[in-house]
Amino acid sequence: MGRTEKKQPNRRSSAREATTVCPPSLPPHAIQSKEALFATPGRHRRFSSSPASTTSPLLLRTHHHPNLQILPASLPCPPPPPNPSPTHTHPTHGALLPRRRDRGRRGSRCLSAGHPYLLLLFIPPRPSSSASPRPPALPSPRPPRRGPARAPLPAPEGLLAAAIEHLEREPASAADGAAPLAALSPRELQLVLVYFAQEGRDAYCALEVFDWLRRANRVDGETMELMAAIACGWIERLVGAGGDVADVAALLGEMDCVGLRPGFSLVEKAVALYWDRGERDQAVEFVRDVLRRGGLGVGAGGEFASDGERGGPVGYLAWKMMMDGDYRGAVKLVIEFKENGLKLEVYSYLIGLTALVKEQKEFSKALRKLNSSVKDGSISKLDAESMHSIEKYQSELLSDGVLLSNWAVQEGSSDVLGLVHERLLSLYTCAGCGLEAEHQLWEMKLLGREPDTQLYDVVLAICASQGEAAAVRRLLAGVESTSAQRRKTTMSWLLRGYVKGGFYLDASETLMQMLDMGIFPDYLDRAAVLTSLRRNIQESGSLESYMKLCKRLSEADLIGPCIVYLYVRKFKLWMMHML
Repeated sequence: MGRTEKKQPNRRSSAREATTVCPPSLPPHAIQSKEALFATPGRHRRFSSSPASTTSPLLLRTHHHPNLQILPASLPCPPPPPNPSPTHTHPTHGALLPRRRDRGRRGSRCLSAGHPYLLLLFIPPRPSSSASPRPPALPSPRPPRRGPARAPLPAPEGLLAAAIEHLEREPASAADGAAPLAALSPRELQLVLVYFAQEGRDAYCALEVFDWLRRANRVDGETMELMAAIACGWIERLVGAGGDVADVAALLGEMDCVGLRPGFSLVEKAVALYWDRGERDQAVEFVRDVLRRGGLGVGAGGEFASDGERGGPVGYLAWKMMMDGDYRGAVKLVIEFKENGLKLEVYSYLIGLTALVKEQKEFSKALRKLNSSVKDGSISKLDAESMHSIEKYQSELLSDGVLLSNWAVQEGSSDVLGLVHERLLSLYTCAGCGLEAEHQLWEMKLLGREPDTQLYDVVLAICASQGEAAAVRRLLAGVESTSAQRRKTTMSWLLRGYVKGGFYLDASETLMQMLDMGIFPDYLDRAAVLTSLRRNIQESGSLESYMKLCKRLSEADLIGPCIVYLYVRKFKLWMMHML
């Protein structure tokens, strides 16, 4: 019988339960007594006294105990029963195996594979009173390699599975913190969100988990992006399935309650889905349902931004309609929602004003084309009823602009006023309302929002075409102090305004005033004024203004010698005069 080395008992832990597996390379005759073999990774000694150890060297350390049970290798361990109890009995040997739900990876492999010896120690060692020979002391084992400190990690899949099972049994436990979520890592928490976000799972459980994460201050950027993507998937499924708009609004309300705040608006996402599918009536009804619920602050864009680029659901829906060319429909949508007592964001009023400006531009363009067709005889002159319809539509556009601007001024901040006056200025300019446009110019200046110089010129031309002499004088104040190029541009706009309005004598005086200021008008402007004065000669028979202008232009070397023809019908006489 070979001599077996014995290990001194550990003083710090006198009692220990252990499940030890001997490697398959150990033959049956290598153990001659009831000895406990503990295979500890990294800390082993060679079994040198046995002959078998020379053929199959093993790194072992031994511990003698009188109550050691050795299971032979011919009977491998069967798989665990389907519903194990906290402790179950081995079907062959009657050994009591402890049930460990979260067994580590190494223990799982040892118990699932068949090994020659499965050694189970049940009775802790007792200190012996008899003078038994002390085993020789073993040399101290080689210290392990130094490395980064590693805490023993439990099986992640076990904690994750336990948390998911708990949430499936008690979905409301995430709200009160009873679910085992605190022990999970951020990656595992994201897996929990993805698990419950799958189709057929309890989606509201994912919302409860996210709410717990938010209250525990464990929502990072990646988790927020993940939850936003999950929410978009839910909305797409509801909209694509043709569900009720109330269900979509209710889901968004739940997301708002749990504090889901992505970098975009989920309400706008739902509106875009309805609109892109061609379900415009559904989109309008969805926005109306959201407003009836008091509005949802899901995501950014629920309030007005000074740059006018963000808004709420009504503004976004009106913007979608405006982009599709339905300008009048966008204006009516905003006014209808407001008159029904719903609370709108200020951005929606600005979108309505922008749509009004675009509608006014299209209307003015159609009117110019219509007047041109009437003038060249392509169509007959419009009757009184048609003219009344045109004037009525024009007045409706202007009244809607005043209505929207008043709401925006009442509900908006000081930053909104400049944007409101700017849109009103564009509206009145396109409509050809000179005095109203001039008023908006001064309002913008009072707010410190200096209008563009081209706007001054356009308003000046409109006032000149309407014969508003006082407004022209106000707008021309200080033009002498500007640069020469700026003065030329302003006076050219004034000249064209007079020509368009039929004020030919005023246009002639403006042209001579430009010459006095040392400004040489463009050729087209000179030709337009001379042509207008020739028509005036045929109507009034007066040559004075025409000859006076030709003389000034000739002195400035802007025209060559010209001949004036005059026909006296009474005497059937032609008269010629060279200038």
